[in-house]
Formats: sequence, structure tokens, C-alpha cells
Amino acid sequence: MAEKLDDTRAKAILTSAFQAFSAYGFRKTSMDDIARGAGMSRPAVYLHYKNKEAIVRSLTQAHYAEKIAAVAQALQGDGTVSEILAQAIDAQIAGMSAILASPHGLEMLDTSKSTAADIVAEGEAALADLYAEWLKRELAAGRVRLPDGPAETARTITAALKGIKMTASNAEEFEQRIAQLAALIGAGLEVR
Repeated sequence: MAEKLDDTRAKAILTSAFQAFSAYGFRKTSMDDIARGAGMSRPAVYLHYKNKEAIVRSLTQAHYAEKIAAVAQALQGDGTVSEILAQAIDAQIAGMSAILASPHGLEMLDTSKSTAADIVAEGEAALADLYAEWLKRELAAGRVRLPDGPAETARTITAALKGIKMTASNAEEFEQRIAQLAALIGAGLEVR
């Protein structure tokens, strides 16, 4: 069943599910755990979601909606190319360290990838489109150089971010690699 993201009960279920998945992992979390955390009965949870997989799909959809809005806002900001890019990347990865800090973080990411692959693909494409549009504007303003063009450069940025997310062994390593990537890409793009 599709739910509205502004629905208070659906939000409570999603918040509870995220907390339970973080604490117990996807496989060990039961619908009872989610219902208890949301302050609802299990049948009430089933009125919104038919199973844990449907909850993961909604969590993934909410994640990308939030990230797309945050990145779009950051890319409208002022500053140097490097500063704007760093702000957009920070907006995109906000909260990821908390997931990776969970002992079940990688399981959560794998579950999202396998359960909501279509949503992940659409979300990643939308983020790449945002970066590409920004790069087109920056190229037109003479602020960047793009040997491979805006779209290819944007896909490289999002693929690199995704790769770091999937390979970092902990939150500290993730943050360190992301900061390094933002600095390298920003310096490489910026016309000096």
C-alpha cells in the first residue's frame, strides 16, 4: 500500500523500523518490534505496510526524496565551485555515518539495494541529473572545465560517492574518504 509521507502513523512506522533495523538488523527485526516502537499494534502496521520489504522500499524512497531536495538546495548556493560541491556532497551524505556506525549498517544498505533496486536507480539518476544541471550552469559561467561533459562528470561524482558508501569499513573512514573526494573533484573541476 502506498502511504503519504506526511501521514503521522506512516512516519512513526518508518522511524521505528529504521531504529529497529539499526539495533537488530533487517533479518532479526520483526513486525512486532516495529509495531512496538511505533506505539501501534501489529495489525495497525499491516494497514500501512504488507511486510518489512515494503517498509524498506518506503524508507529508501524517503531517503532519496530528502537527499534530492537537500542537494538541489546546496547546488543553488553561493561560493566557489569547490565550496558548492562540498556542500552538495555533505547534503547528500548527511546521516550516512550514523548508518555505517550501526553494527547492521552494511546489512541495511544491502537490503535497500536488493529490495528497492528500482528506487535506488531512480534516486541515483535524479542526483546525477542535479549535478549535471549544476555543472552545465558552471560551465556556461566559465567556472569549471569538463573534459567529459556535465552528464558524464555528474555520473562519476555519484558513482564515486556510492562506491565509498559501499566500501567504507566504518563511519570515520567514510567521512575521511568523502572529504578527500570532494576536495579532489572540486580542485579538478575549478578553473583557476
